[in-house]
Amino acid sequence: MIARRTLLTSLAGIALAGGAWSVGAYRATKAGAEARIARRSSIIETRAGPLEYSVAGHGPALMMIHGTGGGFDQGLLFAHGLREAGFRIVAPSRFGYLGSGFPADASPARQADVLADLLDHLGLERIVVAGGSAGALTGAEFALRHSDRCSHLVLIVPAANLTGRDPVAFTALQRLAVERVLTSDAWFWGFATLAPDMVLRTLLATDPALLDRVSPEERRRADLIREGLMPIGRKVDGLRNDGFWAGTPAQTAFEDIAAPTLILSCEDDLFGTAETARLLAGRIPDARLVVYPDGGHIWLGHDADLTRDIRDFVTGTSSP
Repeated sequence: MIARRTLLTSLAGIALAGGAWSVGAYRATKAGAEARIARRSSIIETRAGPLEYSVAGHGPALMMIHGTGGGFDQGLLFAHGLREAGFRIVAPSRFGYLGSGFPADASPARQADVLADLLDHLGLERIVVAGGSAGALTGAEFALRHSDRCSHLVLIVPAANLTGRDPVAFTALQRLAVERVLTSDAWFWGFATLAPDMVLRTLLATDPALLDRVSPEERRRADLIREGLMPIGRKVDGLRNDGFWAGTPAQTAFEDIAAPTLILSCEDDLFGTAETARLLAGRIPDARLVVYPDGGHIWLGHDADLTRDIRDFVTGTSSP
């Protein structure tokens, strides 16, 4: 879920403050990030190289496909409420993220095929498939290419170029700035340490002012998503790949998706996914659309709503 705007001012501040960085604090943060993901996942060999994944919880299976800048751990975080609601969560790391490989063909379609291999490995015939942000592209491809294995499809703040225009355009200088921040753990740590609100606004497309209007639990969730972007150095291929596919006109035949589909977004998502969600709802047959009035790209303040809406959609029940 990485943005590509307005980083230059913050980078200038980082450069000026560079001499004041604490090497010890940086090393501690990086070590903490590595420890957070260590021993929480498994790796299998697939036709596209290693695939990392984690499984948590008990009940009906739901695969949560993470967004840009994430990994299996972000998938588990996105699905935390669903796990508590009684779902068994399968959370893979997509191509180029953490312990997963990066094959020559790293398209969402290819990733979908490899996720079918994961279901074979886990002995799962049919599963609910949910994808957040860039992960929604893989989720949609899975529903198309493996329709017999997708019981329901959930697209959360979907990142897709449906108009032939990249919704987040770069200048050449901004591209250089993003490349610096998103390919270096040290630079990213500096950016996140000196400008945490800028991380929320630019990289997670969410207005920091929302933090003052949500519960402590939701503020903590925002912190966990920000912290989960580290270690950025183990996600470089995935980040670049997502940037390419998010900016490329979508090739997915959304109109052919047969699985019951729920699409969720927030009106104030700075990546403009509310518009994308509405366009998708018009293309996917009988899709159900929910757009929250606020929450940004990480649906801040609406995690309980999102959990309830997905649970009710999958189970066919309604909350009292």
